[in-house]
Formats: sequence, C-alpha cells, structure tokens
Amino acid sequence: MSAGVAAAGTAQAAQDTRPQHSAPAAGAAAVPKHAVTGYWQNFNNGATVQKLKDVDDAYDIIAVAFADATGKPGEIAFNLDPAVGYGSADDFKADIKAKQAAGKSVVLSVGGEKGAVSVSDSASAGNFAASVNKLMDDYGFNGVDIDLENGLNSTYMTQALKAVHAAHSDVVVTMAPQTIDMQSPQNEYFKTALGIKDFLTAVNMQYYNSGSMIGCDGNVYSQGTVDFLTGLACIQLENGLDASQVGIGVPASASAAGGGYVAPSVVNDALDCLTKGSGCGSFKPSKTYPGLRGAMTWSTNWDASNGNAFASQVGGHVHSLP
Repeated sequence: MSAGVAAAGTAQAAQDTRPQHSAPAAGAAAVPKHAVTGYWQNFNNGATVQKLKDVDDAYDIIAVAFADATGKPGEIAFNLDPAVGYGSADDFKADIKAKQAAGKSVVLSVGGEKGAVSVSDSASAGNFAASVNKLMDDYGFNGVDIDLENGLNSTYMTQALKAVHAAHSDVVVTMAPQTIDMQSPQNEYFKTALGIKDFLTAVNMQYYNSGSMIGCDGNVYSQGTVDFLTGLACIQLENGLDASQVGIGVPASASAAGGGYVAPSVVNDALDCLTKGSGCGSFKPSKTYPGLRGAMTWSTNWDASNGNAFASQVGGHVHSLP
C-alpha cells in the first residue's frame, strides 16, 4: 500500500492442524473464521478522517497505518498524527480497548509505500521484535501487520516475528505484500509467510497497483478483473499457505489506488469462486477453498468516503460465507 494507497490483513485458522495458541489476553479478539481487514489511516490524505471508534463494525481486523522507523536499525515507534483529532494517546488507547471489547483485533502496520523499516540482520531483527512487543504492551495492539514495499529479508523477518510470537503467543500477524512478492514461494515475502505459518493469521495481498500478472495456471490476467483475484490467490493456496491464511486485498474506491479498483460485486464473485466454485470468470480453480480467510481493503477512510460500500457489501458477504 501507500500512505495514500495501502493495504493489509489478518487471522487464525479454523479447520487446519496448526497448534492451538494460548487464550488471548484480556480484551484481545479471536479472529473469526472469515474476517474482514481494513487499514485505518493515521494521517489525512483527502479521505474521510476517522477515529478508531468511527471505523465500520464490519471490520474484524483494523490495521493502524503506519508505524514509524526510528534511528535504530529495525526499531519502530508509533506517533499519533494530530490531523486525526485525538486529544491524547490515552484517548486512542481507549478506542483500541473499545474495539477489542466489540470483538475486533487492532494491529499495528509496518511499512506502506514510504515505509523505511529494514530488518536485515540479527541485531535489527531483535530491535524490531523488542519494539513491536513494547508497542503491543503499551498500546494494547493485538499484533502486527507487515506491509513492507521496499524489500524484505525472509531470514531475519521470520526471526523477528518468531520473537514477537514467543512473547505474545496470541499475536495476530497479517501481511500485505504486493502482487509481485507472492508470484513464487521462492520470493522473500512468500518465504516469510511460510516461515511463520504456524502462527500467521492472514496474507492479504494487494491485488492492485500492479498491472497484469501471471496466475497459477500460467496465464496472464489483468488487474481489475475477477480472474486476476482468483488466479493470483490460487498461487498462495497451492503453494503452502492454508486457505484460512489467504485474503483478497483491494482498494475501497477508485481514489484509494492508482489502479486495480474493482466493484464490491467483483470481490464477492471472487470469494464465491474460490470458496464455492461459482461466480468464476474464465479461470476456475481445480478445487474450492471453503476456509478462505476473507478480504481486506485500503482503507477504512476511503471506504467511508465511498459510503462504506466495501464494509456493507463485501463485509456482509464475507461474514455470510459458511
């Protein structure tokens, strides 16, 4: 995503064989089987300015965008933008608790188009994990979203996220890679997802700002179509991720991204194609994935500017999946 065009996502599996985690901490949410993720903008870029409490109830995972890099390699911080309207950090923390009390997860997103966080050795991995753990404790975040768009080292990001999980066994970890990052399980982002598969909640790839890409059948599909969504999701579904760890990330409106916006009905068709085998375009998966996690959008703010069409239409559809 970007500071004006971003994405992200998250969750935990229902029917797989991954180890069960300890009970969530007080106030933490258990991510539903089918979940809707939305990025909340900690800045004003022309979309509707919201406080967390204004985010539509359809969003199960709210990714706070974004954490900030500090002068220490790998370390992150979080700084509330005055433009959002909070009087204090305590008011923001209170809204996090209120969302959690309503059954939502609130995670801190790292990256974005302008994100400069680099985890490239053991020292920076340790700094990253320590700062994420501290922010989870200080603010009450349920976890972290990885939305790094300027390179990622799978060895050290995996190391860092495992350290976060060791400190918070109930951590919600979502990822929002760009399409190019998930074209092959040999790519660093894909390797990171597989490296934390035991506790990864969801990969909500950004199915936008990418032009045409190759689907799992070897054919080229254009962004903005149902085939683009299903053909690219299939790569993740057939190369090691559990269906419960795969979500579809799209812009909430045409204003939210440079390209790749699709109407909510197209997202719903893709969800039906992948989970039920109906609503497909020219590409039809060889099998269905009823456990698919759901969908994500950039952003809750752009969605609000668009009448909350994503929340109401895609959100309602995700929550109706069996």
